[in-house]
Amino acid sequence: MLDTATKRRIDTARDILVGKVPDPKSQVEQITIALIYKFMDDMDAEAEELGGRRTFFAHEFGKYGWAKLMRSGLGGHETLGLYAEAITRMPENPGIPALFRDIFKNAYLPYRDPETLRAFLKIIDEFEYDHSERLGDAFEYLLSVLGSQGDAGQFRTPRHIIDFIVDIVDPKKGDTILDPACGTAGFLISAWKHILDANRDAQGESTLTPDDRERLAAGIRGYDISPDMVRLSLANMYLHGFADPHIAEYDTLTSDERWNEFADVILANPPFMSPKGGIKPHNRFGVQSNRSEVLFVDYMAEHLTPNGRAGIIVPEGVIFQSGKSYKALRKMLVEKYLVAVISLPAGVFNPYSGVKTSILILDSAGAKASKTIGFFKVTNDGFALGAQRRETGGSELAEILAEIVDYRAHSSEEVWEGRFGRAVAKAEIAASGQHNLSGERYRSGPARLAHFPHAHLRDVAEIASGNPAPQGDANFAGGTEPFIRTSDVGRVHLSDRFVGTADQLTTKAAKNHRMRLFPKGTILFPKSGASTFLNHRVVMGEPAYVSSHLACIICNEGKLIPQFAYRLLCSVDARDMTPDQAYPSLRTSEIGAIEVPLPPLEVQQEIVAETEGYQKVIDGARVVVENYRPHIVVGPKWSVVTLGGLADNLDARRVPITKGDRKSGPYPYYGASGIVDWVEGYLFDENLLLISEDGANLIARSTPIAFSIVGKTWVNNHAHVLRFDQRATQAYVETYLNNISLAEYVTGSAQPKLNQESLNRIEIPLPPLETQREIAAELEAERALVEANRELITRMEKKIEAAIARIWSAAETAGPEQLAAE
Repeated sequence: MLDTATKRRIDTARDILVGKVPDPKSQVEQITIALIYKFMDDMDAEAEELGGRRTFFAHEFGKYGWAKLMRSGLGGHETLGLYAEAITRMPENPGIPALFRDIFKNAYLPYRDPETLRAFLKIIDEFEYDHSERLGDAFEYLLSVLGSQGDAGQFRTPRHIIDFIVDIVDPKKGDTILDPACGTAGFLISAWKHILDANRDAQGESTLTPDDRERLAAGIRGYDISPDMVRLSLANMYLHGFADPHIAEYDTLTSDERWNEFADVILANPPFMSPKGGIKPHNRFGVQSNRSEVLFVDYMAEHLTPNGRAGIIVPEGVIFQSGKSYKALRKMLVEKYLVAVISLPAGVFNPYSGVKTSILILDSAGAKASKTIGFFKVTNDGFALGAQRRETGGSELAEILAEIVDYRAHSSEEVWEGRFGRAVAKAEIAASGQHNLSGERYRSGPARLAHFPHAHLRDVAEIASGNPAPQGDANFAGGTEPFIRTSDVGRVHLSDRFVGTADQLTTKAAKNHRMRLFPKGTILFPKSGASTFLNHRVVMGEPAYVSSHLACIICNEGKLIPQFAYRLLCSVDARDMTPDQAYPSLRTSEIGAIEVPLPPLEVQQEIVAETEGYQKVIDGARVVVENYRPHIVVGPKWSVVTLGGLADNLDARRVPITKGDRKSGPYPYYGASGIVDWVEGYLFDENLLLISEDGANLIARSTPIAFSIVGKTWVNNHAHVLRFDQRATQAYVETYLNNISLAEYVTGSAQPKLNQESLNRIEIPLPPLETQREIAAELEAERALVEANRELITRMEKKIEAAIARIWSAAETAGPEQLAAE
């Protein structure tokens, strides 16, 4: 389990790098390289302690040893030069295993700031490697910051979803295991842990022999197209106990060198995105396609052994798209491999993507023995489905796992139904020729949802580009006609009634440039520039002229209500539609090809009414959150006292705590922003106020800069410790300090700090004690109300998402011919 001190170190390391290395993936790479660097030196030190010799940093590479890098007296530029040279030359080091040479392959230092490097290495120096599993957990946390979509459409799979899939597939100790799009190797490590846990006796001791472990490790392998992902997965597997992990840089879809390699278990969340023009695969695939999701699923099905099983996360296109390759893939799966489909709620991949996904469970032998396929639906995975994915409890995953096991035990029977799933005959699935894998389509009785066809957006709306922006101030001076740019849309992000633009065109300019005026109710969908990937969406609340960087969607209101279409399009991720990360762009034809569910107008109106009700609550709560500013009205007769004259500074009583002292215990160990550990000993036992020394924090104000502690505690050297005299209540001073700017008291530019001298100069207006208590109580009550409004916004957003998710899950695909007939 990840301890708070290690988590804090990783967060601090990222905070140090963020100014010089803004990309999360690059941050992870730099921390990975540094951790492995120190790990190798620690192993050398351990070898020396046991009477052996250094091997990692020996001979000409001895000058790069960690102690020499961190020695006092080494100048900043010397440290930077030595470290940059070391990580660049490490692949040449004959004293390190090939695994480490691979991790350091193409490594370099992307910045040249000595102070940043010094601060970064100081944090890395605090990491300890006394417990490999703890280090593995720390690395998993580090990888969790890869929150952005990769160049090929990768999304990090949540750990609990990985473990859920692994538990369903149930890999055994004799199985060969493959992930052909392994990313950071999360599925492979989960499978390894699953097998270790399954092979323990009643006392918890492992029953695996050394030969068993060796064969198991040799049989676990992964491929990834990205060399960066290969580096991270190698490090991740090594830190989880794999001395020689088998991860290859390999393009699963366009290379065929490994086509004849099969596996007993395949686990994957393959990339969802296809480049413009599609994939150009080799000709050995059973299903001909240029879509990555189709080819990956085909690859995994075809590479199972006769008794092989697979668990695959797929986007909803695989479930019900009407394209020829999608239908061919589903037909092949239903006839040969598929045993279960598990629908996941939209939002499982937040904050990376709101894309709706499902899990396909394949079993080469099991599918042949069954006439049915099990359909299961997850509505609660234990986490909120909003952007933050906070843990909420109530997860259905364990119950659904038990139902799947029960269904598999009765799969030879034609009728089976549980609370979360039911069996559907393969003949029923094949009857329409679509082989649709949406479980809602096959529900019967009161549980059945209405089925809505899908329509291409172009068939129910006009998709047009906006107008090129007229050049020159004369076109806007004194103008009265709204001209909407992407910056206007970005300012509001999402709005179902957008009005108010920065620019107003003159009537003459609009006429001279023959510009089109778009009507109220037009949906704006950014199609070029950064706004495309930010998924801004608005409905125009007034007629306006529109920039050519925006696609204008004018709904045929006899088929599609604009407010309803807007809600649907808010759940469409433009990052799935274009791979160009440098300068994303979409054609109107690509936007017109979006498929949306098309329920009757009365159903659309009901959804609009429902979501508008939630939106009104959100809007009201946002007014509170965005406009509330705590304020203390200073009375004319109040005295003003410096903080130094009001409180005793107890900094001198702080005692340095060594790593050996930091043992788990009952007493909190406080830093500048809260509890960072729990320790055995304690120093302070009074009611005290802590004030951050971190100047960057004081200016950014990302967290409170003053907070109270009560009872026995340690305090580190990143916070001042104050005890007040009888003229002030601690709650009042804390409240006052957290509601003013302390920027003028901060010193230093490279490493801003609030030193003791500056701290003592801070002026505190001091009313009578009773007034102090009243002010603190009042502002605390106000803060609680603001937080309640934040929670209300989250709840209402979740209700909107759920309402739209019901429509998506109830929809079935209608081909172009069917739409024409309607």
